[in-house]
Amino acid sequence: MGKKKVTAVFDIGKTNKKFFLFDENYEEVHREYRQFKNKVDEENHPCEDIEELQVWLKSVFENTINLNTYDVQALNFSTYGASLVHLDEHGNPLLPMYNYTKPIPEEVTKSFFARYGPKEQLLALTGSDDAGLLNSGMQLYWLKHYKPEIFKRIKTSLHLPQYISYVFTGVPVSEYTSLGSHTLLWNYQKKDYHDWVYKEGFHKILAPLVPSETSINMNYNGNRIKVGVGIHDSSAALLPYIRGAKEKFVLVSTGTWSIAFNPFINGNLSEQDIKNDCINYMRINGKPVKASRIFLGNEYKLQIDFLNKHYGVEKDRHKKVEFDFDTFFEINKDFMHLFRWQSFSDENMPDKTYIPYNTFEHAYHHLMIELTMIQVKIIKRVMDDRVVNNLYIDGGFTDNDIYVKLLAHYLRNSQVMTTDSALGSSIGAAIAVSDKKLNSKFLSKNYALKKHVPFVIK
Repeated sequence: MGKKKVTAVFDIGKTNKKFFLFDENYEEVHREYRQFKNKVDEENHPCEDIEELQVWLKSVFENTINLNTYDVQALNFSTYGASLVHLDEHGNPLLPMYNYTKPIPEEVTKSFFARYGPKEQLLALTGSDDAGLLNSGMQLYWLKHYKPEIFKRIKTSLHLPQYISYVFTGVPVSEYTSLGSHTLLWNYQKKDYHDWVYKEGFHKILAPLVPSETSINMNYNGNRIKVGVGIHDSSAALLPYIRGAKEKFVLVSTGTWSIAFNPFINGNLSEQDIKNDCINYMRINGKPVKASRIFLGNEYKLQIDFLNKHYGVEKDRHKKVEFDFDTFFEINKDFMHLFRWQSFSDENMPDKTYIPYNTFEHAYHHLMIELTMIQVKIIKRVMDDRVVNNLYIDGGFTDNDIYVKLLAHYLRNSQVMTTDSALGSSIGAAIAVSDKKLNSKFLSKNYALKKHVPFVIK
């Protein structure tokens, strides 16, 4: 029997580093997980240990090749974004890979927008928010003007997915999805770097731009393998839906962040969109994706900790609560906002959290109603009612019975569907490097697609 043909994918999250092998139908045939301890940068802020990561990447891949069990046809990478690796003239990392949570001095952003504003206009053109190092362009500006001695030694700056591709190919490139995702670098109107990038000379250190589906033919121990150029994980997670769905849709990807994506918008973001906290991600063909995000999973965790302490219940109690119509109806009758949020603010929230209920279950229903109302607001910012009436939900909150039922209730004019794929961004990376079309049953078969109807109000 011949060896099974597979596509290999490294999916690098902030916490979990994963390696998958997919067969020709994108079914997972092998997986490995690793976690690494963070290093710290020169200011003691935690950052990814890219040296250790690089050693792991190479050893896992070489073991797979040497096993001789699989015939690896292609290799690709999906990773978190907003992270740059700066290489010196010898092609080695010159600096720590700064964590996008690292604060930078306020004067950096002030001087940037004073020089290249008006701010709202620049943000709208680049589809970005003002988010410090989450805008990778701001990192380049900070290094050039505030660490000039180091900056002079940078030969090439690569976003993380392209750095990992470079580890295997030695070919430095840039690709659309990493450049276009809230970086401040890309002018969506001109479909080119923004003028400020040329004025600062950053186009000289950003590697040549190639389409996201580009692959480089490599010879590994006598095996010819197509190596992809890597893809931003959010754009990768969107790709199976774009290729597999018959109609236009909005995807809500839930987890620590809950991000609503609309890949079917026409036109650029307006300054009003920017005020509403909308940003752009990018499809692999360079087209914009309108997105709006909220720190939903983070807030959920904080509030659950608070409710657990308040009621003295075990920490997993919330996982056992199912939607109860009578409880919903009772809360809804004289609805009041009770929760004060810690990860974001909302115009309706009180000055202080107030819990009037005797039971955890009641308070939990109330929490979920408030969080889901905010989620609906976020979805509506990107939803165009004229063209989009399909809504896919993936990620951690698909297991939350109350969240799903309430979304179907509040968005009753849309078809709400949950999907179950912890592999979203990895499958997206596998699809990006392969030439195969997806068949029409792909989502229902691979993603356990489930439709939800709104409950009937008695």
